[in-house]
Amino acid sequence: MNCLLIAATAKEIAPFLEYYRNNNKSLQVDVLITGIGLTATSYHLTKQINLKRPRLVLQAGVAGCFNKQLALGTVVTVKQDTIADESVIELKKLKTLFDLKLVPPSQFPYKKGWLVNTDVALIKKTRLKAVKGISVNQITASGQKIMVYEKKFAPVVESMEGAALHYTCLMEKIPFLQLRGLSNYVGERNKKKWKMKDSINNLNKELIRILQYTGY
Repeated sequence: MNCLLIAATAKEIAPFLEYYRNNNKSLQVDVLITGIGLTATSYHLTKQINLKRPRLVLQAGVAGCFNKQLALGTVVTVKQDTIADESVIELKKLKTLFDLKLVPPSQFPYKKGWLVNTDVALIKKTRLKAVKGISVNQITASGQKIMVYEKKFAPVVESMEGAALHYTCLMEKIPFLQLRGLSNYVGERNKKKWKMKDSINNLNKELIRILQYTGY
C-alpha cells in the first residue's frame, strides 16, 4: 500500500525513520514533515497529495492530554477532531463558528461540528484507544481555558495539527489515521514533568507495528 506518513517535526518520528533506513526499506511509505500548526499542515499535506495521491495518510505526533486518568506515554488514535479556538468566549461561554451560525454544523466535511474519521474498521485495526481531540493555534496554558474546552468539547487530547489532517483527508476522500503519544497534561508547563521521550518511543513502536504487521 502507498502510505503517506506525516509529522509536524522530524523529532516525533525519529525512531521510525532510523528503523526504516536500517531495517525495512520494503515498506511503501513516503514521509512528509509538514511543520508545526494547522496552516503549515494543510498547505504541505495538500501539495503532497496533489503530487502523489496516497491510499492512506497516517499522522504521528505527541499531544497534550486532558484526562489525568491516562498515563503519560500512552498512545491513542483520534477518532474526531475540531478547531477549538476558531471561536469566541462570550459571558464565560465558548461559542464556535457553528454556535454563531456562521457555518452549518454538518456542512461537509463536518458532522455536528466535528471532523469525524468514519472508517471504524481502520481505527479498530490499530488496537489503540480511540478518543476525541481538539486542535488549537495557541497552546492551552490557563486553567480557565482548560475548563472551557472540557465543558464544550470533552476532549482527551490537544494538538496543533490534527484537525488539518482530518479536514484535508475528508475533503479529498482519503483514508487517514491520527496517532498521538501523550507527552504532558494540558496546562502543565513545567517540562520536567513531561514524558516526551517515553511518548515518542511508544508512539514509534506503535507506528512500526501498525505499518509492518497490520497490512497497511
